[in-house]
Amino acid sequence: MPTQAELLAIADQVLVKNYRQQPIVLERGRACEVWDRGGTRYLDMTAGIAVCGLGHAHAAFTARVTEQLLRLVHVSNLYFNDQQILAAQAIVERSFADRVFFCNSGAEANEGALKLARRYQHVIAESPHRTTIISTHGSFHGRSVATVSITGQPKYRDGFGPLFGPVEFINYGDLEAAEQLLRPMTACAIIVEPIQAEGGIIVAPPGYLAGLRKVCDETGTLLIFDEVQTGIGRTGRWFGHQHDDVEPDVMTLAKGLGGGVPIGAVACSEKAARGLAAQPGGAVPHASTFGGNALACAAANAVFEIIEREGLIERVNQAGQYLATQLAELIAEFPGHATEIRGRGLLRGLVVSGSPVQVVARCREKGVLLSVAGDKVVRFAPPYIVERSEIDEAVGVLRAVLAEGVGK
Repeated sequence: MPTQAELLAIADQVLVKNYRQQPIVLERGRACEVWDRGGTRYLDMTAGIAVCGLGHAHAAFTARVTEQLLRLVHVSNLYFNDQQILAAQAIVERSFADRVFFCNSGAEANEGALKLARRYQHVIAESPHRTTIISTHGSFHGRSVATVSITGQPKYRDGFGPLFGPVEFINYGDLEAAEQLLRPMTACAIIVEPIQAEGGIIVAPPGYLAGLRKVCDETGTLLIFDEVQTGIGRTGRWFGHQHDDVEPDVMTLAKGLGGGVPIGAVACSEKAARGLAAQPGGAVPHASTFGGNALACAAANAVFEIIEREGLIERVNQAGQYLATQLAELIAEFPGHATEIRGRGLLRGLVVSGSPVQVVARCREKGVLLSVAGDKVVRFAPPYIVERSEIDEAVGVLRAVLAEGVGK
């Protein structure tokens, strides 16, 4: 069996060097802990970038996915499969949505939402001139050509032109700017995140999402909420926009939906769903070979069932409040280095004055895995099952790193 050093050497030779992975090879996990090939234990406070809400090797989740492996993995969308239907029902029952389209990732979900919006305006609303997508500065919507085109961070778009368009960007939270672009009724859709996660854990200002809903209703613009990172209980509600008591026309999901098994979804109202509905005698307007795969949907069904059975949404709220309280102590202790707490539930960020990359690297050396959001934020997105003692451990390590002046 190759050692960790040997595996890292092989990786250096065979993998495309697009990532900047930290120099450890993880091979197993349990709850909120993971171990690398050398046997070093880490406390996982990032959960695969807000994916593994149930933690690692959850017994009931593992049993459900294993059972499905022994029954049926894949049949394509030439046929229905039972898990796909039940997973769609689970989303519909917990959200505004009437219908669901399944795919494999957040980028695919957002790509599907863009196609839905374009075709809705062209075919259903008979407004083919309405092609512009409105997005926000600081947003992140994926890595495909279309979704990177609507991502409001130039660093992700550089070098990939010509891009999908037309796209217009406005400041996140600026309702007046949104109205100015939507009132001429040339926009196809506007897409926003209830919390800009990769943009730095920025929560939508009060009234912003409701204001977007109002102006979209008045102008016939489709409202898309990107819930790839905020959905499936991460913020202390099933979906992040539910904190604002607002319903979109379309919602995109991925990450936490499959508990670590890749799956994405486009959830939409009956009206918006017409944008992807096949016309008599016409071609199938959108499809995915693996989307709605029986194995992935069984994983999603297990996630929904376990979250409810174990009361994990309430646990997210309680743990999230406790984490926020502990992080607030760091601001008091290190006023020049830690400056602000952001987020909801178990999607939290601590703004630091220097380099969050250096802070995260040092925390890893001390046994805690965190991640970076935006240019100044250390992100916490632990599993929903995280214990207070584990939050104490993680914050304690971060406290020690800040005390060392790392990244300052």
